[in-house]
Amino acid sequence: MISIKAKTITNAVADLCIKSNYELPKDVMEKIKEAKAKEKSELGNYCFLQILRNLRIAKMKKVPICQDTGMVVVFVEIGQDVHITGGTLSDAINEGVRIGYERGYLRKSIVDDPIFIRKNTGDNTPAVIHASITSGSKIKITVVPKGFGSENMSRLTVLKPTDGAEGVKKFVVDTVKQAGANPCPPIIVGVGIGGTIEKAAMLSKQALIRSLNKSNVDAKMAGLEKQILIEINKLNIGPQGFGGSITALSVNIETYPTHIAGLPVVVNIGCYVSRHASVIL
Repeated sequence: MISIKAKTITNAVADLCIKSNYELPKDVMEKIKEAKAKEKSELGNYCFLQILRNLRIAKMKKVPICQDTGMVVVFVEIGQDVHITGGTLSDAINEGVRIGYERGYLRKSIVDDPIFIRKNTGDNTPAVIHASITSGSKIKITVVPKGFGSENMSRLTVLKPTDGAEGVKKFVVDTVKQAGANPCPPIIVGVGIGGTIEKAAMLSKQALIRSLNKSNVDAKMAGLEKQILIEINKLNIGPQGFGGSITALSVNIETYPTHIAGLPVVVNIGCYVSRHASVIL
């Protein structure tokens, strides 16, 4: 049994909140540069130049990439041989968010009552926490600040099993078409398929943070990812919605077994500011 202090988790989360809001992962940066080289529109190419300039300035000057510094989603993989001491996991994570958003001068955007009062909590807590138990004696923490310009454009449905791949493709492309310029394209499209509605939603969020250099391990799903990406980029929405050949950088699909009577599908859209950072304790 390995003991990890709650304070260690708090410090790690605080650092990840700041890092993820200041600089993008390497694979996302590479994909943006590749997309710029492929963009055929002159205005779209100019948008890419401004996007890359913004990313360079944010990293160099240690300032947020985007004014919407998101609602913090945290994925925690806890080894079954780990014991957390000095506090609870959720308290440790939320304290890390509180410290990180204050220390990093990050905008606080969370309201306590989603319908009536909508008073800002003042520290960007609580986070949305997804914890799972794994083998081993380590904890992996992934912090995902999710902006709502893109989150608001996400959709879910339960298709008929007979709708199959074509039904999934149509739903995803229609979702992007309806979103238009709102999620700040070029976007990353996370798709969760299977399980129940909440499982599909979780898969779609996890799909967003999968490396953009990796296709789905299943060849048929990888093929579907490519087909959907091609169809999305035919929409001519383009960078920042000004038209162009690159509307999406990637389509990532994650799946799970489901019931014989259903086909849950959730599309979670992420803007080009695909912020996430991880650490293993």
